[in-house]
Amino acid sequence: MSTILLTGFEPFEQEPVNPSWEAAQALEGAQIGGAMVVARQVPCVFGRALEVLGSAIAETDPVLVVCVGQAGGRAEMSIERVAINVDDARIADNAGQQPIDAPIAADGPAAYFARLPIKAITHALRDAGIPAAVSQTAGTFVCNHIFYGLLHHIARHRPALRGGFIHIPYLPSQAARHPGQPSMALDTVVKALRVALHTALSVSEDRRESGGQLH
Repeated sequence: MSTILLTGFEPFEQEPVNPSWEAAQALEGAQIGGAMVVARQVPCVFGRALEVLGSAIAETDPVLVVCVGQAGGRAEMSIERVAINVDDARIADNAGQQPIDAPIAADGPAAYFARLPIKAITHALRDAGIPAAVSQTAGTFVCNHIFYGLLHHIARHRPALRGGFIHIPYLPSQAARHPGQPSMALDTVVKALRVALHTALSVSEDRRESGGQLH
């Protein structure tokens, strides 16, 4: 059976949980579109996150890789369009690193487009009653770092592999600690990821949007 690699981050910035890992691990072993989900936690650490991702890709030989991250303050599932070649951290990562204006790959292009059907995923989520939108920025912290690193790996080593990044809101328990911030229930996030993964597998790779991402 084919494999889907789904990653989520460990908690960071004094949060007790990270909803990306809570959702990813809830889908461990699920069968979606004829493929089985393998969930892996990645550290919120520049450099090390890419090492763990690379090992997971080598171990699982997936047909699809979707990395998921927390985006506190966002109110919907954010399907990321573009990863940029820069680390510019407003806070230190979990190892105390805080790179400023540093390239992720010295020999890499300025940016990569996601290799996911980002608009088809967005439409499918909305049809399922789940708030979603295409996002034009994954930030410049470890989420963008792993997103760019994934696409750089695909471009250099696995050009047939599909891959991308989805940002998700706080869980309600987190939003309760940040008054006024939006949240999304874990069950809804898990349902949304099921829809996203199924759509990513089912939409033909021959149907591309302008800019290189799938339609």
